[in-house]
Amino acid sequence: MIWAVFTKSVKEQIRNFWILILTVSMAPFFVFVYFLINEASQPHYRALILNQDEGFKLEDKTINQGEDLLPVFEEYINEMENIPLSIRSVSTREAAIKKLENRKASVLLVIPPHFTQSYFSETQTVPEIEIVGDLTNVGYLISAVFLGEMFSDFMAVSSGQKHTFKVKETALGQSGQIDEFELWMPGMLILSIIMLMFSATIAIIVEVDQGTILRLKLSGMKAWQFLAGVGSSQVLVGILAIFLTLGAATALGFEMRGAFSSFLLITVLTSISMIAFSLSLAAVTRSVTDVLVVGNFPLFLFMFFSGAAFPISTKAWFYLGDYGVSWQTFMSAAPAISALQKISIMGVGLTDVGGELLALTLMTIIYFMIGLWGFQRRHLNTN
Repeated sequence: MIWAVFTKSVKEQIRNFWILILTVSMAPFFVFVYFLINEASQPHYRALILNQDEGFKLEDKTINQGEDLLPVFEEYINEMENIPLSIRSVSTREAAIKKLENRKASVLLVIPPHFTQSYFSETQTVPEIEIVGDLTNVGYLISAVFLGEMFSDFMAVSSGQKHTFKVKETALGQSGQIDEFELWMPGMLILSIIMLMFSATIAIIVEVDQGTILRLKLSGMKAWQFLAGVGSSQVLVGILAIFLTLGAATALGFEMRGAFSSFLLITVLTSISMIAFSLSLAAVTRSVTDVLVVGNFPLFLFMFFSGAAFPISTKAWFYLGDYGVSWQTFMSAAPAISALQKISIMGVGLTDVGGELLALTLMTIIYFMIGLWGFQRRHLNTN
């Protein structure tokens, strides 16, 4: 019985060619969109230095500490990796302000006239530097932090002071090797499975729409048998969709870290979960048209509030292992995305995502119970 439903479902899926294309191509399309967004929005900040330092005459030479700032800052940036900052000098304050107003620069560092003199005068004074910028601009905030760190380092070296501490930055997992595009990809991979919501629901409801559900009723087939047959074909569609998405992401620079077996297990579990949810959706619809209208609501909820389209941080109600359960967990895609992020970014194993897998499994069981009851009651009730 299950095999017969499976083969019939595969044939129906091939006949519904455009629905299959929509299901497997939506996530790869978003991968290319996110890649273009990432390429167009790579952050880079520009800082300006206005040197008004008049210098200080010492014996036969003139010392100007302000002139040493730019080469020291450039050397600092070259030595450090992944600092999205460039620095150039500017001749007048008016020209610098104009660049700031036109967003051609993020911040201006003004060196005062008596900057060097404050070092060598008998009564040493603390030099007052000026930082100019739009305080509502994120670029200003980030650039000012970089400038402050570099200027502090310059002052310590030039005044002969010893550094009281050094900072060693250690990246967690592979987080130091990924960019924003790679950070989005776990959500995109799960999005490819979320699209099964349409494909699986249509594969189920088409039997009702075409009237063939009557023969299934008379055969005495239970809802779980019908779901097993249809669901098996949809798991194959889900695997095809996520591997097409993974192929597109890999071609654009994404690297899947962690064990492939872990990735495959999460893929299959999430596919089963989406199929179980689709049964609930099929229970409240009677035709393919109903699915295309009603199905948009849960589809957009799963896309935008599970963290698939963009990350969302929520307050945990309680914890399953290390996974914080919140309202997001009611959308089983959320724990699946969390598990994939840990595997692909942190490089952890299955034991480290046990809470996510448990939450995903529990939500799948809940979907199944509701869907089986609703579908049996509405479409397989022979009374």
